Amino acid sequence: MTDAAPHRIPAAITTERLILRPFTAEDIDERHAYQSLPEVARYLYHPPLTREACAISTATRGVHAGWNADNDGLLWAVCRADRPGVLGEVVLTLTNARARQAEIGWVFHPDHAGHGYATEAARALVATAFDSLGVHRVFARLDALNTASARVCERLGMRHEAHLVESDLDGDRWGSEYVYAVLAREWPTA
Repeated sequence: MTDAAPHRIPAAITTERLILRPFTAEDIDERHAYQSLPEVARYLYHPPLTREACAISTATRGVHAGWNADNDGLLWAVCRADRPGVLGEVVLTLTNARARQAEIGWVFHPDHAGHGYATEAARALVATAFDSLGVHRVFARLDALNTASARVCERLGMRHEAHLVESDLDGDRWGSEYVYAVLAREWPTA
């Protein structure tokens, strides 16, 4: 990234209830438990993942090697601080290093929906993007039918910037996409 300040990737991110940490090989079965569900994958940009695909992506994307080049990414397991187990994941991808643009995403097991975990984890990751990683703008792309993720974006104070009509072909269905974003100068500091 062109920003002169050094970028520090934290070993873990903690919130009041959650710990965000890199995935390990021991997390593959728990990750596969939600990544393999058709109701989860229907809003993602890929089909349900096999266990092998989860293992490969965990091994490659779960390594937080750097934050300098286009498509560098940080994949975090989201866990409750008071008990073991993976609730879901959040990911931050450096989509344009020169312009310091990063895309955020989240996926959670449906068993953990409705508890505010996605909002809490995403809020912590956005704060880390701005405070530690030198990001200028964080954005989220989501299926227009994914009302739960739209609500997360709204709770984060992200601006609804775009509605791309029939911008993706998901099997036989044309999908529309929303884009939400927030700038570093708009983000509340604690």
